[in-house]
Amino acid sequence: MAAPAQRSVSIAIHAPLRREDLPGLIARTCALLANGGSGELRCEVGGIFADGVAVDALARLALAARRSNCSVRLYGASPQLRALVAFAGLEDVLRS
Repeated sequence: MAAPAQRSVSIAIHAPLRREDLPGLIARTCALLANGGSGELRCEVGGIFADGVAVDALARLALAARRSNCSVRLYGASPQLRALVAFAGLEDVLRS
């Protein structure tokens, strides 16, 4: 019997990303993740600034993905955002 195909869910996060945007972003992502099993959450982050709000949002998305048995991969992350993710100790769960 063949293994089930890995499913991926894609989201795009746009700038400006404000702290008050996070609950809606997380709710929409959780709704997308609730529709299936394990796979990958693909996050397009090319337009967001490397700041604490971005790291907070990505950490929350990683937690939501983990609860749905998904991994997270960042697409388009700037070198500054990748460095901030690494500084926060999240490079193992927020892969680029």
